[in-house]
Amino acid sequence: MTAFAIGLLFGLGLCISGMNLPSKVKGFLDIAGAWDPSLAFVMGGAIGVGLIAFRFARTRSRALLGDEMRLPTSKAIDAPLLFGSAIFGVGWGLGGVCPGPAIVDLAFLDPQIIVFVVAMLAGMALEKSARGLFSGARRGA
Repeated sequence: MTAFAIGLLFGLGLCISGMNLPSKVKGFLDIAGAWDPSLAFVMGGAIGVGLIAFRFARTRSRALLGDEMRLPTSKAIDAPLLFGSAIFGVGWGLGGVCPGPAIVDLAFLDPQIIVFVVAMLAGMALEKSARGLFSGARRGA
């Protein structure tokens, strides 16, 4: 129930800020045209909240709801990170949608968003199977 409430709050925040609208994201990325800086303020607020939350989380061994605290440990900037970030950025720039807002927008039954989410899920499944293939090939080599 807590996860649902937090997800609902996140989705509501995206809708109120307009960040679930692809046109808003594309407006932010259009620095040579009708640039809309509002996304920068939303991102800045999110970074501020994230900094405080991660600082607090690092001091704990368990989450507030009792689960084991699992924070990222790797600090490596490697090819998979750069490649994945580039794919995400290009997709976000072309479509104006990323996974969080896309899930929120499913509630509006927009056919383009439905196609996006299906493609996103297919990409996730493809990545998972490719990761299994490549990790198996490395073990056998």
